[in-house]
Amino acid sequence: MALLPENFSFSRQGLPVVAVIALVGAAIFVGSGLPDRQLEEPAREPPRATGDLAGSPRVAGAGVVEPSSETIQIGTALSGLVTDLRVQPGDYVSKGQPLFVVDTRALRSRIAETGAAVGEARAAIAEARAAIAEARSAEATAGRQLGLYREVEDPAAVSRAEVIRAEGEANAARERRQLAEARLAAAQARLASAQAQVGSAQTELGRATVRAPITGEILAVNIRPGEYLSTQGGGGSQAFIEMGETRPLHIRVDVDEEQAPRVALGEPATVSPRGAAERQVKARFVRAEPRVVPKRSLTNSAAERVDVRVLQIIYELPAADGLFRVGQQVDAFIPAQDGARQRAEAGRAAK
Repeated sequence: MALLPENFSFSRQGLPVVAVIALVGAAIFVGSGLPDRQLEEPAREPPRATGDLAGSPRVAGAGVVEPSSETIQIGTALSGLVTDLRVQPGDYVSKGQPLFVVDTRALRSRIAETGAAVGEARAAIAEARAAIAEARSAEATAGRQLGLYREVEDPAAVSRAEVIRAEGEANAARERRQLAEARLAAAQARLASAQAQVGSAQTELGRATVRAPITGEILAVNIRPGEYLSTQGGGGSQAFIEMGETRPLHIRVDVDEEQAPRVALGEPATVSPRGAAERQVKARFVRAEPRVVPKRSLTNSAAERVDVRVLQIIYELPAADGLFRVGQQVDAFIPAQDGARQRAEAGRAAK
């Protein structure tokens, strides 16, 4: 205790000093832990209505860019290995243009086999027709010979054996003709069957080449040469190829069912891509879907409700030099019915 004065009292002198030091330390700790409340500009400009919509009633909605034909998922009618892939994402194809080809070796072998059966049936037909011609000739000769024997008035001039032999030859020739005609009918039936099989194989050969159902743009290619494709689809429910008509593009705007009655259907919408609110375009009204459906397009907003149903409204985007792409999220402002009436009345008053 030599370091402290002789008359030092901890309760009256030391304890207040400790309390002051603890209070200063607590103040420093609390001050360093306070959040930074300095106001900053937002990272991106929030969407806002401009022009006539800025001061008039409107309905806001979030949407997704899609092809005007909607997205078409391409499948295959035949299972097999991909031997030829003829498109890649971004290609613009015309209707009927080949997209990919499934292995056709088995089909070509089948066509060759059925083609040989066609040739065999045709040869049988030719043989049957020759047999018919020979039988008819023999039948005619035997018939004329028998007729001559029967026209003889003197029974002693022609023996009974000659007459019987001529009748037998005529009957045999007729039977050979009938048998040849039956063979001809059977050969013709085989020919028709073989030709039908050839036609079926050629149809399957045509189906092995998958073609574009419409004119449009290839959006995604999820197959590679050498992969095995099944008619049941690919793994993970992925389409083999996705395509759609992107000239023009459409947007599908979700409007909350509570706001749906206020929408002025038929009016153009003001649309901007997500993150570029200053780049706004006018989108033309196309149609409103007849059904109100559960919301599926999420905007990742913390205040977003997902337990709602929405009215989906389709608008056509103008050409915007790559500003919009399929799958991109957009913000849309649609005139409300009362606002549309106000603008119509203002237009009539101005006239």
